[in-house]
Amino acid sequence: MRKTSVYLSEEETARLSVLAAREGVPQAEVIRRAIRHYEPQAARDRNFALAGSSEGPGGSVADIPEDELLQGFGT
Repeated sequence: MRKTSVYLSEEETARLSVLAAREGVPQAEVIRRAIRHYEPQAARDRNFALAGSSEGPGGSVADIPEDELLQGFGT
């Protein structure tokens, strides 16, 4: 077993103390159990920059007549 140091806030220290007392185990055992059971949150797919870009008729905005593009802009 290897020794390490962990910096905890006052609230975390108090919670660790309560958990260890409740279980009747050393604080280090509470930390070891927590590490063994820890599961990182799955990374969500953040590649949405092109989301929806393949939808639609597939033409270019350059192919739409200018007067049609300007409809609704008071021209």
